[in-house]
Amino acid sequence: MREEAKVVVIGGGVAGCSMLYHLARLGWTDTLLLEQHELTSGSTWHAAGLCTQFNQSYNVMGLLRRSVAIYETLEDETGQAVDYHRCGSVRIATTEDRVHQFHHVAGIAASVGVPFELVSAERAYELFPIIDPAGVVAAAHLPTDGHIDPSGLTNAFASGATALGARILRHTPVTGLSREADGWRIETPKGEVRAGIVVNAAGQWGREVARLAGHDLPLVPMQHHYLVTEPVEEIAARVTELPVFRDPDRSFYARQEHGGLLLGPFEGNPVPWGLDGIPEGFHSQLLPPDLERIAPWLESAGERIPAFAEAGIRTVVNGPDAYTPDGRCLMGWVPGVRDMFVLAGFSIFGIVFGGGAGSYAAEWIVDGQPSDNMWELDVRRFGPYANATSYLVDRASEVFEDEYKIHFPEEERPAGRPLKTDPLYERLLEKGAVMGVRFGWERPLWFARAGQEARDEYSFRRGNWFDAVGDECRAVRSAVGVLDQTSFAKFMVSGPGAEAFLDGLCANRLPSEPGRMGLTQMLTPKGGIECDLTVSLLKPERYYVVSAAATETHDLAWIERHDPGDGSVRIDDVTADYGVLTLAGPLSRELLQRLSRDDLSREAFPFFRARHVDVGGLDVMALRVSYVGELGYELHHPLELQRKLYDSLWEAGTDLGLVDFGYRALESLRLEKGYRLWGADMSADYTPLEAGLERFVAFDKGAFVGHEALLAREPAIRLCTLVVEATDADAHGYEPVYVDGELTTYVMAGGYGHTVGKSIALAYLPLEHAREGTEVEVEILGERRPARVAADALYDPTGERLRS
Repeated sequence: MREEAKVVVIGGGVAGCSMLYHLARLGWTDTLLLEQHELTSGSTWHAAGLCTQFNQSYNVMGLLRRSVAIYETLEDETGQAVDYHRCGSVRIATTEDRVHQFHHVAGIAASVGVPFELVSAERAYELFPIIDPAGVVAAAHLPTDGHIDPSGLTNAFASGATALGARILRHTPVTGLSREADGWRIETPKGEVRAGIVVNAAGQWGREVARLAGHDLPLVPMQHHYLVTEPVEEIAARVTELPVFRDPDRSFYARQEHGGLLLGPFEGNPVPWGLDGIPEGFHSQLLPPDLERIAPWLESAGERIPAFAEAGIRTVVNGPDAYTPDGRCLMGWVPGVRDMFVLAGFSIFGIVFGGGAGSYAAEWIVDGQPSDNMWELDVRRFGPYANATSYLVDRASEVFEDEYKIHFPEEERPAGRPLKTDPLYERLLEKGAVMGVRFGWERPLWFARAGQEARDEYSFRRGNWFDAVGDECRAVRSAVGVLDQTSFAKFMVSGPGAEAFLDGLCANRLPSEPGRMGLTQMLTPKGGIECDLTVSLLKPERYYVVSAAATETHDLAWIERHDPGDGSVRIDDVTADYGVLTLAGPLSRELLQRLSRDDLSREAFPFFRARHVDVGGLDVMALRVSYVGELGYELHHPLELQRKLYDSLWEAGTDLGLVDFGYRALESLRLEKGYRLWGADMSADYTPLEAGLERFVAFDKGAFVGHEALLAREPAIRLCTLVVEATDADAHGYEPVYVDGELTTYVMAGGYGHTVGKSIALAYLPLEHAREGTEVEVEILGERRPARVAADALYDPTGERLRS
């Protein structure tokens, strides 16, 4: 056998078949799917088939909504039965925090267009009358949720794809993958397959397939049980089907299965599987059940559903499925590997994700980017740090155990930590730092005040850190603060072709002479913002590029993807080589000058300059820039010098009122200035013109990626700063925004501005409503709060303090 195809999909589960189908729907039919056994014989066949749209992310809920819409019409389109049960779902609340979560998700659902009702305990009992309602205070009812036959769904995708011209080869395991000049060579026992693009949709085998191609993926299979009971009298006698039921505080789901119940728990201390690889021939098989281990959760479920406690057990299913460190799937172009795409790791939710994820993934390949923001699922959100098996097991186990935990806006998960620490980590902990993590790096969120316990107490309202963060903000505005920002992503781009290379990627002009720096975005071919970063010219043919910690792999992969490949450009990730201490506040120059003989005056070292400075006898590369809107410096230094530099700053700055501050203060301060943050209020979905960043686009400098699209794409919306009349709860993201009583948009980011004393939200509004003074409403925890459009910068709008 010798086969060729433009795209080869590896894996015949719901993800792979959905991908094949949606590629064909977009006109790409020169495609081939390789399945090592039979379709659905991995994790798909034993899935419970639940289809819920409840999610705390706007974009992920949108994906789930797309899945359900696909499933409701797929049978008619393909002629293959999928047995979709639109029975709805009921999720109960027994605490005030859970009710707040439901209000928050209800707001997201309103924006996405998912029917969502917050109902009383009495109504919950009417909908699912076999529960003991004790302790129930409210419930979330999603009437378009349901469940589906996983095998029928997968075969419908397969049937639809092949009807359009795609091909499927069963019993064709992939044994080798190698990248050659003209594409991929795929080895199978039946012969060789050639492909332009390879899609890894191999589910729990995804990591093994990745390793065949010379890279790794953060995937680990976890065991999951569910039970099917014998018929239950109250259920068997029903005329209409029960909705899917979830008791998140008891950590289980249940649905009607014929005349009985299908019930599955998410237990504590879950068990990983296949850490040394999936056993040969593990197809359409289950793992031995371990009812003793999950018995406490089954007993708790029996207390909520007494009929379950009395029912006989007909079937026990214990099947593995691949988890990622955050429980969300891996989607997108694999960084560092040309023309390899991944769609895997659905963490037992592959059935409800499969349709929407396959649709967006196909758009990504065909159109260059998905039609909605998929950053939360992007494989580039992780780096190599996430591939260690011990780390994966810790994180995946936490995700499994906390599946129904309330996830608060500022939540930081503890598993697998600390992983990446800089030399100040222990010292900052001793000073009361409460740490968060980004891209594996530990970094300070806030510092507890004297007598205050250094830990987060989460809430949908203002957290226990609110006052301490306020103190940090006011100190930075009035004196000077130091923030450890070592987690910044840092790249060195050098070589004779570096200038032309970066100029073709950046929307703004590059710095024109050594010692200058610039803020720029890199755009997609459609004009959306792909990266947001600073570029400093250190010397001819050598640029220092800095971006956010969370986007290290993302931004590096984007830059490397455009490497001309002729040896004229060298791209080095130097993130781990350099520490960064940010000094900010009106007294920051005075502090720095105490430690340096260099002239640091405004005239000698103006805004947006980069230069080496002697600081206390240490050679430091100082960037004159500030994300808080004050006079400030980023002090980039060899990591081994960090303790010495930090101590020198404190020795010189104590009498000036120097304080440590954290990322929560940074967020408050940047909101007051209306500064943008990639991944929160700007992304590939929005152009710089829509994000209010037109001053950073040099239309006349010559062609750059996205230039033509930007010229042709007339903005219809603009990111606006809203001042909200909030009380003890602020917008964080995804809250609905109403204009003249009509749901118009949603909040991208929000919080409290401690130095202006106002609750702030950022939202994209239609241009006719984007004028300063326009009155709107922001719904926070179910209550519409008055708000108005304000100037972009609530604090120092002319930027005088920044440039002082």
